[in-house]
Amino acid sequence: MIFGTYTRLLRQRRQSVNSRYSIRQTAERIGVEPTYLGRIERGDAPPPSEETIRRIAADLGEDADLLLALADKVASDIRQIIVTRPVLFAELIRGLSDAPDDKLVTLVHEVRNSQWQESGASRWRDWETA
Repeated sequence: MIFGTYTRLLRQRRQSVNSRYSIRQTAERIGVEPTYLGRIERGDAPPPSEETIRRIAADLGEDADLLLALADKVASDIRQIIVTRPVLFAELIRGLSDAPDDKLVTLVHEVRNSQWQESGASRWRDWETA
């Protein structure tokens, strides 16, 4: 499993410079049994719950959304946002699926800074055709 392999690599990289990232100590910090964490890392167990993935991400210094995606999960707050307007968000996500990363980064930056409200619809038509 991609999630388990990636998680193991993260933990082992940190363990190579800091022994507090042993499987036992990591499991203790995130609130699971070491054997369970080992099974997850080997791909012998499916990815854990969203809450546990978030604790793993925090402990290993990784983005929780990335780990959730590797586990084939969507964050509950994202799911709730989509559920409020499913057709619009599905259309938006599908429409952006082929957009180049640099355009997506610009879009995310503008939305985070509320610039999308100021720039008007013509800006998005320009962006869409670029």
